Amino acid sequence: MPLTPRTSDLKATGLIGTLRCCQLFSGLSAEDLAVIAGFIVVQKLAKDEYLFHEGDPSRGCYLVQSGAVNVHRVSAAGKEQVIHVFRSGESFAEAALASPTGYPANARAVEASTVLVIPKAPILELIGRRPDLAMRMLGSMSGHLRVLVGMLDDLTLKDVETRLLNWLVKHAPAGPTGKIHLAGTKRVLAAELGTSSETLSRTLGRLRDQHLITVSGKIITVHNLPAIQSLLRRNLGEHENP
Repeated sequence: MPLTPRTSDLKATGLIGTLRCCQLFSGLSAEDLAVIAGFIVVQKLAKDEYLFHEGDPSRGCYLVQSGAVNVHRVSAAGKEQVIHVFRSGESFAEAALASPTGYPANARAVEASTVLVIPKAPILELIGRRPDLAMRMLGSMSGHLRVLVGMLDDLTLKDVETRLLNWLVKHAPAGPTGKIHLAGTKRVLAAELGTSSETLSRTLGRLRDQHLITVSGKIITVHNLPAIQSLLRRNLGEHENP
């Protein structure tokens, strides 16, 4: 009679698979991955449920197994500024492992999500034994810093249309036409662009009326990338090449 895998074994296999797909852990041995999987805590989040708030003591770092998590700060005026939306396979909050002041931002699920909590004490103990893992974490945090620098560049763009045009240029496939598949909802895209869903919809509508794009569900079809690039340059006050 064939043996049926235990639920715990299947769970461990799934966790190891998720860890292996994450850049932070992708090069670790099966033994190291099994060790990390052994102390991971799986946390389910409903849409709009908070994972942590700014200033909360650090529980550890996180890896999104499914869904999307919006990491943001709130200004004194109450305006939410999205830092990044982390999706399946992405890790975050590594820097908080060494911070005495807790998390520097808020994290909220923008859709039903499953997050792997990598507790502080055991991961720091493992890092103490594995300096190569510490170097990987530094590399991951460096990647997050590049995202922040890119975000600061994007925030200098003066209006939502310009930010959306810039996003389309960055994400459109090579060639004059092509499809962009949204990884999340339009609400998530609006958050990334620092605007509301209603304003994003109106802006998409204007570009659609100019026959530059069409939108169907989670697919944005770009019909004329050179025209979008030209409009972006005009919005930025750049001169067209003769």
